[in-house]
Amino acid sequence: MRSPRAGGRDDAGAAMDGILNVYKERGFTSHDVVAKLRGICRQRKIGHTGTLDPEAEGVLPVCFGRATKICDFLTDQDKVYEAVLLLGKMTDTQDISGRVLSEREVSVTEEEINRAAVGFVGTIDQVPPMYSALKVDGKKLYQLAREGKEVERKARPVTVYSLEILEIRVPRVRFLVNCSKGTYIRTLCQDIGEVLGCGGCMEGLVRTRVGRFEKEDSLRLSEIEALLREGELASRLTAPDSVFAGWEKRTAREEFEKLLYNGNALPVQAFQETSGEEPPAENIRVYDKNGVFIGVYEYREEKNHYRPRKMFYPYG
Repeated sequence: MRSPRAGGRDDAGAAMDGILNVYKERGFTSHDVVAKLRGICRQRKIGHTGTLDPEAEGVLPVCFGRATKICDFLTDQDKVYEAVLLLGKMTDTQDISGRVLSEREVSVTEEEINRAAVGFVGTIDQVPPMYSALKVDGKKLYQLAREGKEVERKARPVTVYSLEILEIRVPRVRFLVNCSKGTYIRTLCQDIGEVLGCGGCMEGLVRTRVGRFEKEDSLRLSEIEALLREGELASRLTAPDSVFAGWEKRTAREEFEKLLYNGNALPVQAFQETSGEEPPAENIRVYDKNGVFIGVYEYREEKNHYRPRKMFYPYG
């Protein structure tokens, strides 16, 4: 039976399985990156884990093969961005690439900027921008915006875990923000500007972390090509189960393996680590007796069993 570790393309052209920490460069869409990787790696089953605007850059985890099953889990991960807010300028896209709607004089102090920024830490309601990939009646908002249409968008709760001002050189403010999924940094920049009374837009954005994936470990497309030529790319893949490293690990007992391999629910007593003394964990990652990663499961109290959330077996 195959190892749970990530696999790489061999000389015979076998497909890769695992997660690659890609550094998306400016000018590319997230879809562009996936398209280029399909050509570089000669593999179709590839998916990215969260859109970055073309003018933004930074960490973009990309899933290969069976690891594409966890794209949605990675999209849900917390993220860290380094952004530059340009005060005094409002645009239709909320960033510097858009059409300028208004310009105002900037007359604010560092103390006022810091106070305004702190006000956005915590759970806040944020109205998604028109230039976004959210859909209304089956059509993406940015498509409507390009047609000159604007529709009402409901505010959505997002969480800003921390917001650290790194540098203030009015009219520019550079900051680091750790936030939940669904947070628009462009909108955050505009909203901070509004609180300060001068407006603002995002001038630059670098995503420095997605979950456990850090900027320092990311690879540009040119580096990926070089590693593939050298036969070293597989060593840079991250195994799918590493995404769930914070979840408790469980190993199925041999007598329950038929249920395990068929994707059935498993009773609490199906696992070697279960003593019956501790309350069941809400979410677990499950392996067979050979250490092969089978999938992730969630506990259902009403039936006292674990139900599969996402299966990574069978292989092949």
